[in-house]
Amino acid sequence: MSSPILNTVYRFIPAVESLRSYSLTLFRRDVFAGLTVAAVAVPQAMAYASIFHMPVEMGLYTAIIMTTVGALLDSSKQLINGPTNAISIAMLSALAIVPEEDRVSAAIMMAFLIGLIQTLISLLRFGDFSRFISHAVVVGFTLGASVLLLLDQLKNVFGLKEMGTVHDHFLIRFSNTFTQGWNSETASKHGWTAGIALLTIVAALLFRAINKRFKLGLPELLLAISVASVFLIFADPMQQSGVKLQPPVPRSLPSFEVPELDWGMARNLSSSAAAIAFLGLLEAMAMSKSIAAKTGQKLDMNQQCLSEGLANMAGSFFRCFPGSGSLTRSYINHSSGAATQWSGVISALGVAATILVLAPFAQYIPKAALAGVLILTAARMNDFKTLKYYLTATSFDRWIVIATALSAILISIEFCILIGVFLSFAFFVRLAAKIRVNELTVTSDRVIREVIPSDLRCSYLRILNVEGEMFFGCAPELERQFIAFNEEAPDSLKVVILRLKRTNNPDAVCMDILERFILKMQERKIIVMLSGIRSGMAKTLANTGISHIVGPENVFREESEVWASTITAMKKAYVLLGNNRCQHCPNQSIASEQRADWSYMI
Repeated sequence: MSSPILNTVYRFIPAVESLRSYSLTLFRRDVFAGLTVAAVAVPQAMAYASIFHMPVEMGLYTAIIMTTVGALLDSSKQLINGPTNAISIAMLSALAIVPEEDRVSAAIMMAFLIGLIQTLISLLRFGDFSRFISHAVVVGFTLGASVLLLLDQLKNVFGLKEMGTVHDHFLIRFSNTFTQGWNSETASKHGWTAGIALLTIVAALLFRAINKRFKLGLPELLLAISVASVFLIFADPMQQSGVKLQPPVPRSLPSFEVPELDWGMARNLSSSAAAIAFLGLLEAMAMSKSIAAKTGQKLDMNQQCLSEGLANMAGSFFRCFPGSGSLTRSYINHSSGAATQWSGVISALGVAATILVLAPFAQYIPKAALAGVLILTAARMNDFKTLKYYLTATSFDRWIVIATALSAILISIEFCILIGVFLSFAFFVRLAAKIRVNELTVTSDRVIREVIPSDLRCSYLRILNVEGEMFFGCAPELERQFIAFNEEAPDSLKVVILRLKRTNNPDAVCMDILERFILKMQERKIIVMLSGIRSGMAKTLANTGISHIVGPENVFREESEVWASTITAMKKAYVLLGNNRCQHCPNQSIASEQRADWSYMI
C-alpha cells in the first residue's frame, strides 16, 4: 500500500493512525478505561432509551455501534459517543407529534437524517464555525435540559401514568400528569415506586462515596440498579406492589437492517432533525474541546463533525437512535487514563459482552430504578461553578444562559439551542457594530490628539479618525456621525482628512455612506483626503470608484511609520490652504512645505 493511501486512511480514520505508535502500555490503559466506561454505559444507555420511551435494547445497541464508529473516526482520543441525556430529551420533544406505534421507526429514521445533516456540515467545512458560538449557549442548554429531565422522570419516580396528548406542550402534560394521574386506590404503588427510586439514588451515592474513599473503580450505577432489583425480588416476590419492570431484553447483538424512510414523516421531523444535529455537534465539540484543554491535543473540528455524522448514519442501519458525545462517559474515559480512540472500541465490546451475559436479568430491573439513575444524572449535568461564572461574568453571558435555559423549558429542548445561537449572534452583531468617528486636532505644541471641549478648532482644516468595522451593522451609526459633522462644520472649512487606518471589513453599505459624505463635502467646495489606506481598503475604494471621486492625488496609502500618511496629507492640506490659517494654528508662520518642520507628538 502506497504512502499517499496510508496518509488518506490516517486522516479519515484517526484511530488507525494511533496504531503507528501503539504499545502494550497504551493497550492496558485503553482496556481499563474502556471497561470502566462500559460499566457506566450499560445502565445509562438503558435509562436514556427510557427517556423517550424506546426499548432499552436500542440504547444498548447505540452504545455499541455509535460508540465504535465514533471512536474510529473521532479527532478526539478520549471522546465517547453514544446515547446521551441531552439528545434523548430533545428526541422526547421531537417525537411527541409521532403516534406511539411509529416512534421506534421514527427514531431510527431521525438517526439517519441527523447523521446526514452532520456529514454535510463536515463536507462543507462548517465545523470551524463552532468557535463563533458562545459557550454560554451550551451552559444554558445544559441547565434547561437538566430541569426538563428531572421533571420528566418524576412521573416514573411515583409510578404515575402520563396524561395529555402528543400535541400538548411538555409543561401541560407534566401538569396534567400530576393533577390527574394520582389514584388513591393505588397509593401503596406510588409509595413502593418512590421507595425503589430513592433506594437506587442512595445506593449510587453510597457506592460513589466508597469509590472515592478507597480509590476503587466500582460500577456505582450498575450496582445501584442491581441493589434495587434484588431488594424488590426479595421484598415483593409475588410482584403485588405494582412496581413496573423493564420488558425482556433480547440476548442478541444488533443486526444490519436498512432503516425505513417515510418521506412524509421526514418532512415533519426535518426541522427537529436539523436542530438536534446541531445540538449533537455542539455537545460533542464542547466535550472534546474541554478534554483537549487538559491533554493538549490538537483537534480537527471538521473531522469531529464527520465522526458524529457517520456514527449516527451507521447506527440507523443497526436499529440505533441518535446520539452524540457523552459528557459523563467521556469524562470517565479521560479520568480512567484512556490513551487513544481504541478505549471507545473496547467500551463498545464491553457493552456487547454485557448484553450476551446479562440480558436475561434486565427484565427484573424496575423502571423506577432507572428513573433514580436519571434523577442523579440531572443533578450532575450542571457544573455549578461554571454556571455561576457565566451568570456573573457579563450581562451578555448571563442573558444568553437564561434565555437558552428558559426557551428549553418553555418552548422546546431541540429549538432552544438554535434560539441561544441566534441570540448570541444577535448580541455579538450588536456589540461588534461599533464604529467611531472622532475628530483630531493639532495643538500649539504640535501634539496630534483627540479633540476635547476646551480646544480651539481650526476653521479651515478638520481631521476625522474613523475606527471600527465598516459593515452593514455599523452603517446607521456611521451615517449619523457623518451627518452630525456636516451640520456642525463651519462654512469656512476647506479640507477634511479622513483617517481610515483603523477601519476593517468594508462592505457596500458603508462604502455607499462614505461616498455620499464625500459628495456632500464636495458640494460645499470642501476637499476630502483619505489617509492610512491599507491594501484591502485601497482595492475597495478603487472597486467602488471612491478613489476616483476624491482623486488619486488625495488618497494617501499606509506607510511603514504610524501616522506618516496622515502627516503627509496634512502637509498637502496646509499647502492648499496657503495663508488661510487660524490665529492659534501651530503652522501659521510656515510659508511653504519646504520650510515646514513636520515633527509631531501623537
